[in-house]
Amino acid sequence: MRMLVDFNFPLEPFNTLVRNGTVGQKIQQILEDIKPEAVYFSERNGMRGGILIVDVADPSRVPAIAEPFFLTFNASVEFHVVMGPEDLARAGLDELGEKYA
Repeated sequence: MRMLVDFNFPLEPFNTLVRNGTVGQKIQQILEDIKPEAVYFSERNGMRGGILIVDVADPSRVPAIAEPFFLTFNASVEFHVVMGPEDLARAGLDELGEKYA
């Protein structure tokens, strides 16, 4: 199942990791472990953050995605199931519309 992982970094400990030169290494290690399909970093609500797109084959994998951000950065992490156009086409919306209209 494809998921969008939305994360926000609080100022600390991120500022300290930037100042001591280790933030890049820590982010790179997390991304190597998670192996996201896509990664985007951006300002999020006035703070640092970003999104990942990951394929989660089993729900038991969710902690392995979230915990590195929690433990390393005290980050907040949210998961959202997402679909591509092909997935949406297979969702059966027409049939659901007929059934529940």
